[in-house]
Amino acid sequence: MLQEQVIAYCERSDFSYWSEPVNAVTNAAFLIAAMLVWRQTSGVLLARAMAVVLAVIGVGSFLWHTHATQWAGLADVLPIFGFILLYLFAATRDFLRQSWPVSLGVTLLFFPYVIGFGWIMGRIVPGLGANALYLGVAVLIAAYGLWLKDSQTGKGLLIGAGVLVVSIGFRMADDAVCAVFPIGTHFMWHLLNAVMLGWMIHVYCRHLRKGQDSPDSPHK
Repeated sequence: MLQEQVIAYCERSDFSYWSEPVNAVTNAAFLIAAMLVWRQTSGVLLARAMAVVLAVIGVGSFLWHTHATQWAGLADVLPIFGFILLYLFAATRDFLRQSWPVSLGVTLLFFPYVIGFGWIMGRIVPGLGANALYLGVAVLIAAYGLWLKDSQTGKGLLIGAGVLVVSIGFRMADDAVCAVFPIGTHFMWHLLNAVMLGWMIHVYCRHLRKGQDSPDSPHK
């Protein structure tokens, strides 16, 4: 079953390895973003872990858009979940200044939150599918941003949420434009997400460098 292949995107017309060249190649953006933020993450364990996971997201997505199998789909989605959970823990602990047990609890609550959000949005807008999950993440980022709206960190989070919403729009448009634009728009999901995730790491590192250091930062 894990070897079963699927056609999930406009660009793919068959099951050959390079049937999605644009979707495959644009995953390099994740690797570039990870390299660009790497120096900023020096000495901050969670930020460095985020940068590593960001690179892994690019590798996993490349596998998905070349192999198009169920196992490659897992390789695509699991690192994304890993990044979300890492960032949620870090944001709760360091942006909201909560203890690590509270931050861990909030992180674990992500699962019922996103399932509930997806169920509600599925009722309101049928056919959203995985886009409902990502929209839930955008809402969560925006909520943290609004909580911290008077700070540079809050403004940075709101920018990140906005970029993600635009990125989701391109992800959703892939099927709709397929008849007139055979490449589709999924590649823009890659490019914008690479920018957004790199930006989110930058916002986190900037927050810590401004004297609000995390327990694993050498500046504490």
